[in-house]
Amino acid sequence: MNPSIQPADLAFLVALAAGGSLSAAGRELGVSKAAVSKRLAAIEERCGVVLIIRSTRRMGFTPEGDAVVERARQILGEIDDLARLLARSREAPRGLLRVNATLGFGRTHVAPLISRFARRHPEVEVQLQLSVNPPPLTDDAFDVCIRFGAPPDARIVARRLAANRRLLCASPAYLARHGTPRTPAELARHACLGIRQGDEAYGSWRLSQGRGPRQRTETVKIRGPLTTNDGEIAVRWALEGHGILMRAEWDIDRHLQSGRLVAVLPQWETPEADIYAVMPQRLHLSTRVRAFVDFAAQAFAQAEAAA
Repeated sequence: MNPSIQPADLAFLVALAAGGSLSAAGRELGVSKAAVSKRLAAIEERCGVVLIIRSTRRMGFTPEGDAVVERARQILGEIDDLARLLARSREAPRGLLRVNATLGFGRTHVAPLISRFARRHPEVEVQLQLSVNPPPLTDDAFDVCIRFGAPPDARIVARRLAANRRLLCASPAYLARHGTPRTPAELARHACLGIRQGDEAYGSWRLSQGRGPRQRTETVKIRGPLTTNDGEIAVRWALEGHGILMRAEWDIDRHLQSGRLVAVLPQWETPEADIYAVMPQRLHLSTRVRAFVDFAAQAFAQAEAAA
């Protein structure tokens, strides 16, 4: 069933009121007087109310017609205001942008990215908060959260920014003293550096090898003398030779490249930890949010290409 008043009717009735006659409204709209009269009759039939009293010499709005025209002017004015707002938003991102990231990754990668973003978009005010654990997905305290792993909640908008793997590694000094494990089971005899973060299972490392039906997965219960909730501290302990660490590639790649850390069991894969920008549904089309996420995606893509 069609609504009594349709969006296109609003501008038509306002033009009728401004013209003062069917003929004048027809000239304004570029149609004949007969077409104007026919359309008006169709609107009144849908509404079930007479909006205009017509005579051979003049026309006049009924009280209901006056009320409809007044409200139509308000609605059309609000639509114009909205169009101007959207146009301004397309021109330049502006306003407050609240970003959350984890401590180590936020310091090393997100903070420098925000510095470059702020130079390009000076009208955006960015608040960066770093936390040990990512905030709940339903928390409205942030506009964008940079986190590892795709969120399971379909109500959340997530954009993948970069591929990321967790790798096992240790310092050459540690491996020289304690030997290099050849199988996942041998990890149980080594000092493994534990990290308590987020909802991830603590004390177990899951390793897999192969693809499809031939894939093998082993879960190893780890132990070790050192545990922390700060990944940056755990990396430092690994560099100082305290044990074997599982850490995201983005956090340790420079140490692997320099030889300060060595990959352990490289033929075994650990759970993926791709980097995502997570946004509430209501904000993912915001100009400032979209500009920041696009900027971050481009920056991470360039970093991957240069690696």
